[in-house]
Amino acid sequence: SYRLPSWRSSATCKLWQSGHFLPRDRCQMLSVKRISTTVGQEQQASMQEKQVLEDLEMPLARREAETLFQEQPETGNQYLEDTLLRSYLKTHLPPKVLGEVHQDLERFGNRLMTEIQPLSWECERNPPVFQQYDAWGQRVDHIHTCSAWKRMKEISAEEGLIAEAYERRYSNWSRLYQAVKLYLFSSSSGGFSCPLAMTDGAAKVIESLSIPGSLKNAFDHLLSRDPKKFWTSGQWMTERRGGSDVANGTETVARKQPDGTYCLYGFKWFTSAADSDMTLTLARIADAEGQCTQGSKGLSLFFLRVRDEEGKLNSIQVQRLKDKLGTRQMATAELWLQGARAELISAEGRGVAAISNMLNITRIHNVIGAVASMRRMITLSRDYARKRVAFGKLLKDHPLHVQTIARMEVQVRGAFLLLMEIVRLLGLAETNLASEQDQLLLRLLVPIAKLYTGKQASAVALEAMESFGGQGYMEDTGLPVILRDTLVLSIWEGTTNILSLDVLRSLAKSQGQVMAAFLSTVQKKLELASGTEELSPALQRTRGAVESLRQFMEAASSEQALTMELAARDFSYSLARIYTGRAKTAITEPWNGPSLCPCRWCNQELCPVAVESGSGSYGGGAALRDSALVFGNSRL
Repeated sequence: SYRLPSWRSSATCKLWQSGHFLPRDRCQMLSVKRISTTVGQEQQASMQEKQVLEDLEMPLARREAETLFQEQPETGNQYLEDTLLRSYLKTHLPPKVLGEVHQDLERFGNRLMTEIQPLSWECERNPPVFQQYDAWGQRVDHIHTCSAWKRMKEISAEEGLIAEAYERRYSNWSRLYQAVKLYLFSSSSGGFSCPLAMTDGAAKVIESLSIPGSLKNAFDHLLSRDPKKFWTSGQWMTERRGGSDVANGTETVARKQPDGTYCLYGFKWFTSAADSDMTLTLARIADAEGQCTQGSKGLSLFFLRVRDEEGKLNSIQVQRLKDKLGTRQMATAELWLQGARAELISAEGRGVAAISNMLNITRIHNVIGAVASMRRMITLSRDYARKRVAFGKLLKDHPLHVQTIARMEVQVRGAFLLLMEIVRLLGLAETNLASEQDQLLLRLLVPIAKLYTGKQASAVALEAMESFGGQGYMEDTGLPVILRDTLVLSIWEGTTNILSLDVLRSLAKSQGQVMAAFLSTVQKKLELASGTEELSPALQRTRGAVESLRQFMEAASSEQALTMELAARDFSYSLARIYTGRAKTAITEPWNGPSLCPCRWCNQELCPVAVESGSGSYGGGAALRDSALVFGNSRL
């Protein structure tokens, strides 16, 4: 047995056992064993655990200089390590497209690892700073951003992160390809994925307006692959009286000028990416008597440059930068518009309709950010489980720990497949290849995916943080940054309740056609998977859920509107879970066997099942399945 050196006092021993010198789980292990280890146990322990025991004999002076006993989790090429992504692309993309895309994504994955990720940390360490006055008292309203943030803008142009979707080199697959690059970029972007979302949304609005001549220059800048010409766009909708309620919350007034342009006067309370080159914003046009039409019918959409050719603000004053919980890398400001020159780009009073395309795009970007953050946290957690020793063995050898990661893995896989389905449908719509059913389905899935994955992301990030123990709570590990940044995903571009009501509006406006398209699509996919015996339990539960959904809708149709509104959130969650379950039954795992995900997904809310021959929910068979889901393939 192991003996403590005689020079240690009893007080020192208490310090060792109380955790002042060792990680708490190590101390628990040692105290339980009474600081003793048999020869056989020591042979089974990893080199890390042996080092812990050897360190006990070192003098305290030496011990103070030793490094922490835990190895840092790492990621490699994010594209090559994402087996689900590669499997999806191989299954869906035409061979010629896949060949070109694969090469570019592998190259991009290396660039993320070697160049972009370090820039991300620099953006986090050097948030924007607002300088209101210069040394001589002159008001300058300058927002200083770090060199890494500026480099992120250049990289975005070089990689064509906006251009790829609009050049349409791969026809209807171009939008999906762009989404994949953004998905890989998001967690390493240092917050720059947010300006890209609004830039993409602005480009979509201009394209939907048939790119009028006056906006051709702006459109070309938004799509440029030249870093010197590339523009980013803001999205200035939120004012003092509200965010989502733009119809009643917009106070900004537009006054027409003799040359046909407008001067905007108002206060924009929350303007993300305030350092952007241009923006789209809503305002109410004043008539000759200075009166404005209220409500959504009084809102029109305007384009404006933030600065002129000399770099001076366009009659805009920056009041302050927002002090946010997360996304601190990006400048979000309160702005006064004091006669900012702007161009009317929608029909008068049709501003809300004009921005609908923008909202679709930015909500999809929100989903991309949610899925990417979940994937990053699980990847790090999984790598940590391969390195971290606790209670005599690696975390990956503890069944409960592996089960926890497996449950998170199922969530992110479902979210990923839902995202891919949306961008696939969007690609079809943008190339005029979408059927009426495709378009109806896209209208429904965008708000559903945004609200559901926004909630998923923060829950998964929190669970994954816990898997690191106390280290997950340490700021310099970078893990708290990911958690903070995910919290905005359920708020930005519509809260969960707002989007749940949007789902109900889509059903009502289409007179049931949207719901019919949803149910028809789910039914077809379930029929395709019905021949796989291993999926029978998942299929049965999904069919049961669909039937329960039908019954609820029939019952709710005879109730007051209040009943459906109260159920809107749960109803939307149900649609998300059912469609995700449908998506999972349509894929196989990367090792070409039956998918483990559908069974786990469809059993996620089951009570404990009795163990029979190791096949129950908590039996040995379940532990093996969890391990296969998380670590089974060496690439996973």
